[in-house]
Amino acid sequence: MSNRYFKPQNVKEAMETIQKLFNQYRHAPLTKELLAYHNNLSARLQGDIYREAIREDNKKQLADLANMIVAMQTWSKIRLANQPFNGKMKNFKLVSQNQPKFKQHVHKIKGNHNYRASRH
Repeated sequence: MSNRYFKPQNVKEAMETIQKLFNQYRHAPLTKELLAYHNNLSARLQGDIYREAIREDNKKQLADLANMIVAMQTWSKIRLANQPFNGKMKNFKLVSQNQPKFKQHVHKIKGNHNYRASRH
């Protein structure tokens, strides 16, 4: 048996794997091969993974799967329109990376409370 192919044990494991793969190629230049690979992953989500999720009968997982399918379709539309994709998939949803990051400083004033503040 070949170790090339990964066989997930359940739906959540399959979704996490596809999410990880998506986050690896989301900024790559769009080629026919990448689009075919992406469409294959999307088809997997909509096909056998979706059927298995229905069989497991987990409502939250079905909702996450629906969000993930929409996210994959959104990526295709954006990239086929030759637009840059600014985001990543987290918890099976697309999240934008436009927010500024603020450093947190712990202020310890009279006592052992951890008051976190960010200086803008």
